[in-house]
Amino acid sequence: MQRDLVVRASAGDHAAFSELAAAAIGGLYRIAHLILRDADLANDAVQVALMTAWRDIRGVREPDRFDAWLHRLTVRACYRVAHKERRRASAEVSLSPMHGSSTEDDQRMLAVRDQLERGFRRLSAEQRTVLVLHYYLDLPGAEAAEIMGVPLGTMKSRLNRATQALRAALDAQDRASALSTGGVA
Repeated sequence: MQRDLVVRASAGDHAAFSELAAAAIGGLYRIAHLILRDADLANDAVQVALMTAWRDIRGVREPDRFDAWLHRLTVRACYRVAHKERRRASAEVSLSPMHGSSTEDDQRMLAVRDQLERGFRRLSAEQRTVLVLHYYLDLPGAEAAEIMGVPLGTMKSRLNRATQALRAALDAQDRASALSTGGVA
């Protein structure tokens, strides 16, 4: 029965695709929710997967493997949705304290941010660039390497060295502040 629906949907039959989608949507949602851990994001991912499936169904070579193909589309859609959400969340800046957050938590976060900023200033421009491309912009290594105009292996080694340099700068700050307050590091 499903094989027939896939063949008909591949030929452009909207009703056949609707039946396939209706039968699969519950399972796709469960997969997406397990991956994304958020109902709204899971719904978005399933919608993206089903739109992609409708657009690309003519390319299905093995109608018996339709479910596996649809699951692969759903997982990829989850990755895209999660990536967009991570970028959106990192771009949001809170200008006022969050409801229920304590002043102590806010002060601690500001202190950590200040410490990171001072450590970041101690790095070379190249080290800061590699850290910004990788951690702030969340670019894959190959894309960051292309932007920097270096091979992927060079990008990875620069990222490793920059991370070590930032850790060393932060450790040096911790030792210096412990000495200035009379503590023992």
